[in-house]
Amino acid sequence: MQQPKIWLSLAHMSGREMDFIKEAFDTNWVVPLGPNVDGFERDLSEYLGGSRHVVALSSGTAALHLGLILLGAGKADEVICQSFTFSASANPISYVGATPVFVDSEPDTWNMDPDLLEEAIRDRIRVTGKKPKAIIPVHLYGMPANMERIQKIAARYEIPILEDAAEALGAEYRGQKCGTLGEMACLSFNGNKMITTSGGGALVCRTREEAEMAKFYATQARDQAPHYQHSKIGYNYRMSNICAGIGRGQMTVLQDHVDRRREIHAYYHDALLGMPGITLLTNPTDEYRSNHWLTCVLVDPAVAGYTREDLRLAMDAANIETRPLWKPMHLQPVFADAPYYGNGVSESLFDKGLCLPSSPVLSEADLERVVEVFRDRL
Repeated sequence: MQQPKIWLSLAHMSGREMDFIKEAFDTNWVVPLGPNVDGFERDLSEYLGGSRHVVALSSGTAALHLGLILLGAGKADEVICQSFTFSASANPISYVGATPVFVDSEPDTWNMDPDLLEEAIRDRIRVTGKKPKAIIPVHLYGMPANMERIQKIAARYEIPILEDAAEALGAEYRGQKCGTLGEMACLSFNGNKMITTSGGGALVCRTREEAEMAKFYATQARDQAPHYQHSKIGYNYRMSNICAGIGRGQMTVLQDHVDRRREIHAYYHDALLGMPGITLLTNPTDEYRSNHWLTCVLVDPAVAGYTREDLRLAMDAANIETRPLWKPMHLQPVFADAPYYGNGVSESLFDKGLCLPSSPVLSEADLERVVEVFRDRL
């Protein structure tokens, strides 16, 4: 008899979500915006440290799109983006008519390589006669990027940083929350993230003026007038009061979710320690504190005696959901013509890497089932 399915990253409710949703229905705030949206934005701002201004939106992708608009990216511009990421990090660059320039990863964090970043900036200035409009580093799988070096390079060339912190809510770099390390940042509340609003995202802004402008664009860019008047193209990107109610309930267990995922990573680390050919993505130094949104392993087939794909299929046969690491953007057909500055790291990671079940709802028995598949491969 087949055992129950172990999913990669399921949402987990706090029990408070329905209180906020019921309040919205009781007060007839069942439209975009409302008290839950305002409250959710305040909750997020306080969690991030209180000095940033948060705009709740329909998705993390929408947040990146609006961030690029506010930074002035458009046609004939280039935006540097991490290659090793999900397509949502890069697609908004095309939305604004700009060209993505992809930069490969460093081995320690799997995130944007600062040396290649600077090489890309210098070369794009040489080729195009102007500097890129923005830099989008990604805190992949909850691991902070090497932000000290990225920040220094960005400052040297006066290029703003738009953080993709979609997977990194609760992660910290040098004691500072991811999402507060650039000019702006995106967060995601998709169903598999640290918390969910049944979809949704947020743009984290440095100034109140940026946040107000983001809200303007996110609500169809309606001008101040007694009638409907529009001087700019706007978007229907604001979060609903119902979805924000889910988010408010989720905020009550956010830190619990972060703590549990770190516990799960520690369990895998200890259980897989010493297994031939298996390594985990771990904090490179004590300056990094990943939220371990997903625990990821690399399989060296020359040592392990099996491939990442062999392991994935074995997990699938055991009714356990796993997933290969992101296929780099420079290998995606849709971005085949985009400039790329690489070192082969992301391609190797894609070939060898697998994401393991990491949901906070997993039991010790669930985790043991996952580890047992590794043992069966020995």
